[in-house]
Order: sequence, then C-alpha cells, then structure tokens
Amino acid sequence: MRNFILLAALASVAGAAEAGTLDDVKAQGVLRCGVNSGLVGFASEDANGEWHGFDVGLCRAVAAAVLGDPSAVEFVPTTNKTRFTALLSGEIDMLARNTTWSMSADVDLKLEFVGINYYDGQGFMVPKASGISSATELNEKSVCVQTDTTTGPNLAEFFERNNIEYEEIPIESTAEAQALYLEGACDVYSTDASGLAAIRATFETPGDHVLLPEIISKEPLGPAVRHDDNEWGDVVRWTLNALIAAEELGVTSANIDELLEGTNNPEINRLLGTEGILGEILGLSPDWAVNAIRAVGNYGELFERNIGENTPIGLSRGLNAQWTDGGLLYAPPFR
Repeated sequence: MRNFILLAALASVAGAAEAGTLDDVKAQGVLRCGVNSGLVGFASEDANGEWHGFDVGLCRAVAAAVLGDPSAVEFVPTTNKTRFTALLSGEIDMLARNTTWSMSADVDLKLEFVGINYYDGQGFMVPKASGISSATELNEKSVCVQTDTTTGPNLAEFFERNNIEYEEIPIESTAEAQALYLEGACDVYSTDASGLAAIRATFETPGDHVLLPEIISKEPLGPAVRHDDNEWGDVVRWTLNALIAAEELGVTSANIDELLEGTNNPEINRLLGTEGILGEILGLSPDWAVNAIRAVGNYGELFERNIGENTPIGLSRGLNAQWTDGGLLYAPPFR
C-alpha cells in the first residue's frame, strides 16, 4: 500500500512538470514516427499508401497508448543519413527504424534508446551460384555496405581479424544496395541479418541467394527518442514493455476483453489498468496498455504477423524469444 501512496505522490509532482513531447503529441493529435524508407516486414508502404511492418506496429501501439487511435500516426520515411537529424531537430517524435543502440549514438548523439525490440547481428548474403558457404571465403570480394551505420566498422574489424582483403562498395540506401547486388556490382551484401532476410524475400527467386552462417556483431535494435525528455521516453519505453509483458502473461488481442473482466493475477490487472495507477503516473489513461495491445497484439503476435517463420521473411524467434523460452526478451515488472 505504501508503494501506491508513494507512486500517487510522485504522479502529482510529475503532472505539474512540463511534459514536453507528450504534451505536443496530445495537442497535435498525431504521432510523427520516423521509420525505414522501405524494408519489407519492418516498415514499407503499400500501393494504397498504407504502412505495414514490425516497426510500424510499434509506432501504432504508441499512438494507441497516447491518443487512443492506432491510425493517428504520420509515418516519416528516413534514411541512415537523415534518421538522427530528423529526431534531434524535432521533425519526428520517435524513431522506430532498425537502429542499433550503441554507446556513441546514446552518449555522443544524445539519443535515448528506450529498449530493444529486436536482437540482431550483422551477416552476409551471397548468390547461391557463388558456391561460398562461409564468410571466411570472402577474400578479395566486393561488399555492398550502407554508409552512416555500424556495418562498415564491423566489417573492417572482422576482415582484419581474419586477414581477409576486400573492396567496400559504399551505398546510401537499401534500394541502392539491392539493385547493385542483383546487378553483380558487388559480390556480397552485408547488413543486419534480419534486414538481409527481409531484402531476400523481395527477390524474384529468393532461393538463389544464401545467408552465410557467420554473425559478426551485436546489433540491439530499438526505438529512440531525444535525450532530454524523460517523460516521453517513459511512455515509449513502457509501451514496448507492455507488448513484451503481455506475451509473457498470456494477454493477446483475442482474449484481452475477457481479461478486462478481472483476473487473479495482479500483474495482469495492473497492466490492463483494472488495478493500480500505472496509467496515471505515465500521464495516460488507465487503458493505455489495453489500447496498445488491441491495436497490434502482444510482442509475439506482432513478430509472427510481420517477420515470423510463416511470413516470406521467415525469421525464427531465436534471441527474440521470451526469457522463459531461452531468449533475451524480458520486460521489467508492472508494479
């Protein structure tokens, strides 16, 4: 009981403080979310101008939590070069775009990474006809690498350690890399393994290309906000955590209405806002997490619908499985 009294007192103090981006999003009635300019499964626009994908789902979840409307999102396509400028300049309210949480991005660029929504690592894709089966066989090959990412430095360090000579072909965008790779202008394409799987799925004959077994880096991908707005960071952070916790607790878009009638699990009740004041301390309505889960499902539903094994992307959960299933996915307690 004392914890809830303390939380209520802190909530009243927080409410008196300026909420920054949270107030701005509420006032403008729309969330401006920076996404990839086109990566199938993660963020892509269809012929009708509708955005779909794993990262797109996170944007919609935040909009649902804050505004009660998952469609109240303005999707802003960003490139590797423009993504951080767009966020820091205030052009977008959050960035949900295959972005690696690194020390330099966090500390030097003054970004606030609010969590990890996909544990990834850098890999390699080659034509199957090349006969290459390992990254250790890439000596004197040309490699397409996107600029303004961690990919180039990772590649240089890996090849130096393994005494491999290579030619780096710098490219600006996924579309450019894909075109050059398919034209044979580079022998190898290297980027995040999830990105390679997504790109391969768009090829006319995906089976003609293979992903090599080596993963040469840690690439924790996650949403980012500006460094100086803790209240907004909390909103995005806990919306992501709500999707993760919902999967662990067995809360889905299909059973959420039934669970709202009450459960014997206090954490589910706090997550759904039928007990406690978690919405209040975030500056949101009690049903903020309910709105997010209804909009996109829990983390597992979002994953399987967009990039899972039954999609053209075909990604297994792997490290992105719940901690209870041998993965790294873990949400802090909702209390």
